[in-house]
Amino acid sequence: MSLGTILVTGASGGIGYEIAKRLAPRADRLILTARSADRLAAVGAELQALGAPAVDVVPADLATAGGAAALLAALEGRGQGVDVLVNNAGFGAAGSVAELDLAVQLEMIQLNVTSLVTLTRGLLPGMLARRRGHVLNVASVAGFQPGPYMAVYYATKAFVVSFSEALESELRDTGVIVQTLCPGPTRTGFAARAGAESGALFRQPGVMDVGPVADAAVAALGRGGTVVPGFRNRLLIQSQRVAPRRMVRGIVERLNRVRTGAS
Repeated sequence: MSLGTILVTGASGGIGYEIAKRLAPRADRLILTARSADRLAAVGAELQALGAPAVDVVPADLATAGGAAALLAALEGRGQGVDVLVNNAGFGAAGSVAELDLAVQLEMIQLNVTSLVTLTRGLLPGMLARRRGHVLNVASVAGFQPGPYMAVYYATKAFVVSFSEALESELRDTGVIVQTLCPGPTRTGFAARAGAESGALFRQPGVMDVGPVADAAVAALGRGGTVVPGFRNRLLIQSQRVAPRRMVRGIVERLNRVRTGAS
């Protein structure tokens, strides 16, 4: 069954790329966006070969203040409605709040939170008018606890979890489905960009390959709700609900101190 027009942000690699690859045969039109125009063009050609009838690539920097609005304007200018929005674009940075460049931390909030809300709000009216649509927001298991030494990243993902769950309730019985994807540590380019590649979190057992994470997201697309790929990640979230919050925070702090080299 066709899902109509699908927009995937952060589609040039990682989870976004893998989700787009799986959705390509089910799209009437696939719209891909990311910062890198060259990489995006290559991905677009690859995904069209996988069966998408039409693939549009729209480079956009959603970490800038006007990035999401510019993307919405570009879609409107092309007369393109969106039936499935995959809000995947995001990044993290390891380090203390006092030491990390403020501009980097504000870019993180802009991309992980502000642009996600802007795109969701911009595309929802069309979905509601058609009484059908899907919003898939990529959060993280990090959204279920505070994260010392990655404080802003963890806080942005907590926002995405809360926002998505509330939105799911607001859109009940409208025909628009909201899904929250909460992966744990996954083998993508995330760790390298965050400065966490050699840290304990990404070297422990249970780090997932990106393929099964994308499979879980796509399998649940029509059902909505919160999707946590991997038994270990689901167990982790459940254990955090009963463990003292100070204990949870201490464990995360130790993992992140190792990761950033903090003493």
